[in-house]
Amino acid sequence: MDETPAVTALRGVLADAFDRVAERVAGVAADLSIADAVWRPDPEANSIAWLLWHLTRVQDDHVADLAGTEQVWTSEGFVDRFGLPFPPDAHGYGHTSEDVGQVRVAPAELVEYHRAVRAATDRYLATVTAAELERVVDTSWDPPVTAAVRLVSVIDDCAEHIGQAAYVKGLLERRA
Repeated sequence: MDETPAVTALRGVLADAFDRVAERVAGVAADLSIADAVWRPDPEANSIAWLLWHLTRVQDDHVADLAGTEQVWTSEGFVDRFGLPFPPDAHGYGHTSEDVGQVRVAPAELVEYHRAVRAATDRYLATVTAAELERVVDTSWDPPVTAAVRLVSVIDDCAEHIGQAAYVKGLLERRA
């Protein structure tokens, strides 16, 4: 394995970024009932439950693709436990307002799923080498997307959605 100081440092930075997302997921979900988690500021807005589910599904999907492994969603049975009315490969892109309203999952379950995805992410990050980071994973973009760029994209998407979930939780708390 490529153990240059730069790769070792980059693995640490990536792990830290994913840790911060996981901490925020647990923090946003803390003390929420299912009713709180599915509350929406208006009928077209995303709920906390949907936002947490979506960001975790995207991380699961993209990291599993990079690692060449099955997604935690299916391999650890979360797809069946959650019982959502979507195909197993759904992760929220293109969801309608009606779809958002169908994500009714206990916050503790969302945190458990995210923790399992975080563990799978750690397993992948432990294997990352300079060659892996430079590997092209999507040629449909110009420039082509490398594994490193995909990881940054996942972190960015997760950070954006966890910020949205925290904002919705703040609106919920102010409403009370």
